Amino acid sequence: MLAEANLDDSGANHPRKIFRRDRWTSLNGKWDFVFDNEERFETPNEVEHWTHVIEVPYAPETKGSGINDTSFHPRCWYQKRFKIFPTNKRIILHFGAVDYQAKVWINGQYLGEHEGGHTPFSFDISKNLNESGEQTIVLRADDDPQDLTKPRGKQDWQKDPHSIWYPRTSGIWQTVWLEEVEATYIERLRCSPLLERWEIGCEVFIAGNCSDNLKVRVKLTKGEQILADDTYNVINKEVHRRIALSDPGIDDFRNELLWSPEKPTLINLELELWCDDVRIDHVYSYTALRSVSYNRDRFLLNGRPYYLRLVLDQGYWPETFMTPPSEDAIKKDIMLVKSSGFNGVRKHQKIEDPNFFYWADVLGIVVWAEMPSAYRFTHESVERISKEWIDVMDRDMNHPSIIVWVPFNESWGVPDLASKLDHQNCVKALYHLTKTLDPTRPCIGNDGWESTATDILGIHDYDDKPDRLLKKYATTNKDIGDILSRYRPGGRVIIAEGHTHAGQPVILSEFGGIAFVDPAKEISQAWGYSAATSSNEFRRRYEELMNAIHRIELFAGFCYTQFTDTFQEANGIFTADRIPKFPLNSIARATRGVGLGRGELPSVPQPPPIPHDNEPLDMPRNLLTGPS
Repeated sequence: MLAEANLDDSGANHPRKIFRRDRWTSLNGKWDFVFDNEERFETPNEVEHWTHVIEVPYAPETKGSGINDTSFHPRCWYQKRFKIFPTNKRIILHFGAVDYQAKVWINGQYLGEHEGGHTPFSFDISKNLNESGEQTIVLRADDDPQDLTKPRGKQDWQKDPHSIWYPRTSGIWQTVWLEEVEATYIERLRCSPLLERWEIGCEVFIAGNCSDNLKVRVKLTKGEQILADDTYNVINKEVHRRIALSDPGIDDFRNELLWSPEKPTLINLELELWCDDVRIDHVYSYTALRSVSYNRDRFLLNGRPYYLRLVLDQGYWPETFMTPPSEDAIKKDIMLVKSSGFNGVRKHQKIEDPNFFYWADVLGIVVWAEMPSAYRFTHESVERISKEWIDVMDRDMNHPSIIVWVPFNESWGVPDLASKLDHQNCVKALYHLTKTLDPTRPCIGNDGWESTATDILGIHDYDDKPDRLLKKYATTNKDIGDILSRYRPGGRVIIAEGHTHAGQPVILSEFGGIAFVDPAKEISQAWGYSAATSSNEFRRRYEELMNAIHRIELFAGFCYTQFTDTFQEANGIFTADRIPKFPLNSIARATRGVGLGRGELPSVPQPPPIPHDNEPLDMPRNLLTGPS
């Protein structure tokens, strides 16, 4: 039986806070480990020696794992011994993410396999447990380092990182944990805010040895206030209901219940599964009332125009790569984003740890969720990305912070998108699949250029001359269609041949990319789209670019490249250690367009200004403060 975790009201420490139970335990920590570069072993019995001890959930390429080996490793093995006694409960073994193909055994018995490096999977191990209480899990991870047909994001296929690609991540890189449930239990929850009707759509799915007399109780609360408390019959293992909330009427009261980055109000949600008069499952979750959409050329949040100030976030850390070193590290990153004047992030080529989305929900930023790319177009690559994208959406759909889905970026994986119908049909298919699975959010079929199917037209333009950007995209006495057909940022057409701009919002979703490296620190092969030679020059160029972007009425928002330096890519506003490259309050003023005659639209409240003495993250004072 599992020890009950010590949870506070926020579900601290839980690996899946948006769907959590009290009885769970982490299997992170020290595991036996061995590389199998020749792929000699097929089953655990064949593994001859466990040569390393690895710290899970950090990939073996990272310092945090204790191994720190970034060579090519197509196969590796993990083993974990732990103690748990079998009971009449179900014990579910969860893996947050394993890159790329995983096979799992427990006590010598094969459980199954999973493909997809960014999505969770689980097994019911109840019938596989030893009566002695001594249990052994073995996992085999296959991850061909040079396979370009799998969704791999920023993981380099060359031995050493080059250009904008980074070291690889192999094997386990998110939390491994056990969860205790009854024979019949709540398997999944889907919530859909329906703001126009002041309702919460609620779908509950039941698994296990189901009976005919099951009921689900759904309780919604905000603080001490009960918003709804209803019980529904389970039919065919499912419950589908729209829960109507009392409309507060006047906007002042309505706004108290709406979620936004400026006021991230969450609604607590509790699920109870009852069989006759016995409660057999209890799940804690949350949801939010908010809507995301677009109207003509503007993005809308909760029905009002909302100017997006995003920063591109690769989601890497120097010593743990794609795995956050701690929850505090996630929270600090989000607070740095907000303190820099941004209201959101574009998570680039990475599916984040679930705890990132939890803290985005709680602390208040919006997120563009983007599928990591493959780099070849084949039948297998299309099949792989389609399957994994469905799993990504299924995992993260309930997070209110996610406002846009992005299946493709810059035609990666569909390299002939501008000219070949099969590449265009692939993007269109993923766009329509996304809109089918989630009609409540905008989708960008391919962000950057060569647009075919999209709700928002994203443009990537790294022109480092502000006056040229103004000249290109200023709409005074110019037809927008002419602008979008004339210019070719990155040498690519903005809209693919045979397609037209249908009036959707236009967002400059990548620009900037100015590299600046402190001369006192040497970064080999430092890379950026352009370079500054001093902190003062970096600041001047950042302010001038932001000045220009805020003056372009065509844009409904922007995304600056990028949040932090990441390996050789030295074009962050912050260093890899999260130190700002010029004073934080000055970054915030430029990002918000303070004094530039634009900033956010008047209908959207601005966050309070950052005081000069704000020092939330114990950073060097000379970088946090200074003339603004």
